[in-house]
Amino acid sequence: MTAEVTTARPEGARSIDEILAEARARLVRVGPAQAHDEARDGALLVDIRPAAQRAEEGEIPGALIVERNVLEWRFDPVGDARLPQVDGYDLRVIVFCSEGYTSSLAAASLQDLGLHRATDLEGGFRAWASAGLPTVHG
Repeated sequence: MTAEVTTARPEGARSIDEILAEARARLVRVGPAQAHDEARDGALLVDIRPAAQRAEEGEIPGALIVERNVLEWRFDPVGDARLPQVDGYDLRVIVFCSEGYTSSLAAASLQDLGLHRATDLEGGFRAWASAGLPTVHG
């Protein structure tokens, strides 16, 4: 017995491309050079890639590692599981993943928590590395 696959789109469903476009419409994304400058001036660079990706691709020195599955809990300014660096809603957070897709969704989620200055790194870690900015092997 085979299960039937429903291909009709349920009311209210959105494709991942639509969800991504909606998230990015709320963000003022930054390129590698601007992210580097902002990090030097105190912004938090947050690496949400899983350990295997960091080991394969490398890391940005000084970036805070917070894997995607716990990001909201670590960055909720009123949450019990928040990081010590999360001291309010005005915190400048620049999230990055490998190529800049997951990080857009993550940054929009941080904005939903009230971190209105959260954004992501356009092109992700790969764009940073391609720009010749500092990296270390994972």
